[in-house]
Amino acid sequence: MIVYLDTSTLLRVLFGQRPILDGWGTWERAYTSELAGVEARRVIDRLRLDGALDDAGVGAAQQQLARIEASIGRIRLTRVVLSRAALPMATAVKTLDALHLASALLFQERRNAVLTFATHDAQQGSAARALGFPCIGV
Repeated sequence: MIVYLDTSTLLRVLFGQRPILDGWGTWERAYTSELAGVEARRVIDRLRLDGALDDAGVGAAQQQLARIEASIGRIRLTRVVLSRAALPMATAVKTLDALHLASALLFQERRNAVLTFATHDAQQGSAARALGFPCIGV
C-alpha cells in the first residue's frame, strides 16, 4: 500500500496519542506534503508556549519528527498544488486540508498510483473519500 499521511497521523505518533494509525510503518511507501512539517512544528511550539512541553519534550518531539520526515517522501507545495487546492471540492474543506488533498491528488495523477489517504480527522476523511481515495485512520 502507498499511503498519504496527513498531519494528524504524524502528530499522534509524535506525542504517543492513541490510537495511532493501524499498521504504522508497514506500508510499501509513504508520502506527505511538506506542509505537514510546518504544521507539526507549529504544534510543538504552541505546546511549548502553553507549558505542555518542556525543553526536553521539545527536543524529543523535534527528533522524532525528523526521523519520520527522513522515512517518508515529501510533496512540494508548488503553484500547481496551490491552484488545485483553490478549486471547489466535493465537501467542505479547510484551507490546510485542501492543500493536503490537492497534494495527494496531484501525486496520484502524476505517478499513476493509487494512494490510500490516512487521517484521524473525520471531516478530512469524508473529503478524501468524496475525492475517491481509500481512507484509513477514521
